[in-house]
Amino acid sequence: MGKALFYHLTRSPAEALLPVLLTKALSAGWRVEVSAPDFDRLDRLDGQLWQGDGFLPHGVAGGPHDARQPILLTLPDRPAANDPSCLMALDGAQVAAERAQAVQRTCILFDGNDAQALDRARAQWRELTAAGVEAEYWSEESGKWERKR
Repeated sequence: MGKALFYHLTRSPAEALLPVLLTKALSAGWRVEVSAPDFDRLDRLDGQLWQGDGFLPHGVAGGPHDARQPILLTLPDRPAANDPSCLMALDGAQVAAERAQAVQRTCILFDGNDAQALDRARAQWRELTAAGVEAEYWSEESGKWERKR
């Protein structure tokens, strides 16, 4: 059964944390699905991952080599073809409980300065934990990432 980690962003954007989490996931030997609610967001992520400080091998879903991608950028309503062990959801992308249970780790990154994003993350927490998914809450409120209890 999978575990969901909720990352409450208050000091930095998701684009700052995402490469750190992706690097850790790849180091663990996992394939990763990064889910965002629309193609424009995926397109921006694609550009950012290519132009960042370190190379993170990835592709946007719909290409001929999706199954071989270590990191696959997807829309939430389409299954990832790369058989991921880790799912990272941005901007309120829907994560069904069955999906969170099927992977080893689900990371939900949300903007704590946006009331709608905060409400959506709270709803996702309730949905996933009600379905039996273990969840952790992480905050950068103090200036560094800390697990809250």
